[in-house]
Amino acid sequence: MKINCLIVDDEPLAVKVLETHIANIPSLVVCGSCGNAFAAMDILKQGKADLMFLDIHMPKLMGHEFLRTLRSPPKVIFTTAYREYALDAFELDAVDYLLKPITLERLVKAINKLSTTRIADEKEEAAIVDNEGFVYFRADRKMVKVKYDDIMYVESMKDYIKIIRLNDKPLLVKQSISSLEEVLPVNLFLRIHRSYIVAINKIAAFTNHDVEIGGMEIPIGRLYAHQVSKVAKE
Repeated sequence: MKINCLIVDDEPLAVKVLETHIANIPSLVVCGSCGNAFAAMDILKQGKADLMFLDIHMPKLMGHEFLRTLRSPPKVIFTTAYREYALDAFELDAVDYLLKPITLERLVKAINKLSTTRIADEKEEAAIVDNEGFVYFRADRKMVKVKYDDIMYVESMKDYIKIIRLNDKPLLVKQSISSLEEVLPVNLFLRIHRSYIVAINKIAAFTNHDVEIGGMEIPIGRLYAHQVSKVAKE
């Protein structure tokens, strides 16, 4: 399986370096390149990109700010000359954070974190979500039906997610939290941290740092705090 790559960088030389490196990696193919977030948005709407190489400092909209606006982003590897945004990048579930000038060896290490199998698995798992008030999860060699109303929150555990349910034991599923976020109804569920999605109507209380659900205090990621506050007050 080929990984379709989109390069978003306003430096032509940086784009050229990435294109040259990508040409040396058989599993990668460049599906497009552009110099700002708004042009990238148009390309992403075509749904062809599996992986985006995203610069931080760009005109009009910074790379990490742009990523936060995307409802269903592809996998992202940040490419930048600035170290200080690394924490923000990983809170946004970036695969890796590459400092310029980027060498072929460093790029290969980043790609090794993103197997083609993982991309394929996430696409398959996302297809099991239903929009009629429930979702099927592939777990324990069977399809398990879970009503939206029964989900309290979802916790990411590396390559797995744990679904915490009302009046039932937690369900462990091999799937990324980002792929599940893409298909859950936005009016019912909210991503509050790189590792947590919560059911909005199950929030009993909240502060600037956490939300309370079922007696549990779940942390709010710094980059998600504004959205949590906005939704919780509605």
